[in-house]
Amino acid sequence: MSTGLLSGILWGLDTVILGLALISIGELPIQSAAVLAPFISTFLHDFASSLWMLLYSAVRGQLGKLVAAVRTRNGKVIMLGAILGGPLGMTGYVLAISYIGPGYTAVISSIYPAVGALLASVFLRETFRPRQWAGLLLAIGAIIALGYSAQNQVNNFILGLALAMLSVFGWAGEGVVCAYGMRDEDVGDEQAIIIRQATSALIFAALILPLAGAWKHAVQVAVDFSAFRFILLAGLAGGFSYLFYYRSIHKIGVGKSMALNITYSAWAVLFDLLILGNKPSIQSLFFCSLVILGAVIAAYEKDAEQTA
Repeated sequence: MSTGLLSGILWGLDTVILGLALISIGELPIQSAAVLAPFISTFLHDFASSLWMLLYSAVRGQLGKLVAAVRTRNGKVIMLGAILGGPLGMTGYVLAISYIGPGYTAVISSIYPAVGALLASVFLRETFRPRQWAGLLLAIGAIIALGYSAQNQVNNFILGLALAMLSVFGWAGEGVVCAYGMRDEDVGDEQAIIIRQATSALIFAALILPLAGAWKHAVQVAVDFSAFRFILLAGLAGGFSYLFYYRSIHKIGVGKSMALNITYSAWAVLFDLLILGNKPSIQSLFFCSLVILGAVIAAYEKDAEQTA
C-alpha cells in the first residue's frame, strides 16, 4: 500500500509544480497561450519524465531489460495503455476544461478509480469488497466536495461531459491494460513506465501538437529556462509517481492502486501550502483527510502480502 500512497504524494507535488510551469508558459509571448499551454506542458512533462526514468534505469543497469521489454507482446500492450491514459485521457481532460470549466471537469474525472475497479473486476478478476467500495466512494465524494466550484464557464455541457468521460475511461483503461501487460516478468514496472511516458510523448509530438498548431511554441517553451525548469522538476516527480503507481498496480491491483493514487488532490493542498504559501481552509483540510481515509480503507487488506 505504501507504493500506491507514494504515487499520490508525488503526483500532488507534480501538480503544484506543473501549475507553476503553466503560469510561466502563460507569461511567454505565445499566441493563444492559455489554450495551448496544457498540450505543450503535457508533452514536455511526459518527454522529460521519460528521460528521467531512462537515466534512472541506466544508473541501475536496467537498459538491457528495457530493450528486451519493448520487443515483447506485453511491451506493446503497455504502449496501448499509454495511448489510453496519455493522449486520449489527457486530451479529453484538457478539452473538457475548455467546454465546461475546471470545476466540473475535475468532479467528473474523479470517478475514474470506480470505473477502473469495475473494469478490473470484469477483465482481470480482481476482487473489490463492499468495505473497499465504501472507502473508494468516500474518497471520490470528498474529492468532489474539495474540487467543486460554482464558478464554471460552460460553453457546451454535452460535449464537455463526453470529453470528461473520455478522460475517465482513458485513465481507467490505462490501469487495466497496463496491469495486464505487467502480469508476466518480461515487462517490469520500471520498464513499463519508460515505455508509457515515451509512447505518450511520441503520440503528442507526432499527432496532437501538429493538430493543435503548437509545435513551434513547444520548442519556444523548451528553450526558455524560466518555464522549462518547472517542467523538468514536474517530470521528475511525475516519473517516480508513475513508477510507484505501476508498481502498486502490479502488487495490489488496479482498483486499490487508483484509490491511493487519487489522494494526490489532498497532497496537492499540502504542497500548495509548503511551496506557494497558500493556506487551505478548515473545510479543505477536512475533505483532504476524508480523501486519504477513504483511500486507505479502499486499499487496506488484512493479508500481509497485500499491504506491500
